[in-house]
Amino acid sequence: MEYTDKMFNRLKRVEGQIRGVLEMMEKERDCKDVVTQLSAIRSAVDKAIAAIVVDNLEKCIRKEMEDEITTHDAVQQAMNLLLKSR
Repeated sequence: MEYTDKMFNRLKRVEGQIRGVLEMMEKERDCKDVVTQLSAIRSAVDKAIAAIVVDNLEKCIRKEMEDEITTHDAVQQAMNLLLKSR
């Protein structure tokens, strides 16, 4: 699978957010603020997972269409990946 710059940038932002949370914890910031940032990180990771699965699904479907295979299995695998990530 080919990972795009957009995908890498998404995860680099998450990496920066995690560093920010660690810094907040070192400075003993309020737990509400830390949890708010952790929730934002979770949301960003969920979006990264979805973007990767969607991109992969599109490529799998195109390949299966070329090979004249049904797309049911590719869609099912993508759904399983998304459900597993929750």
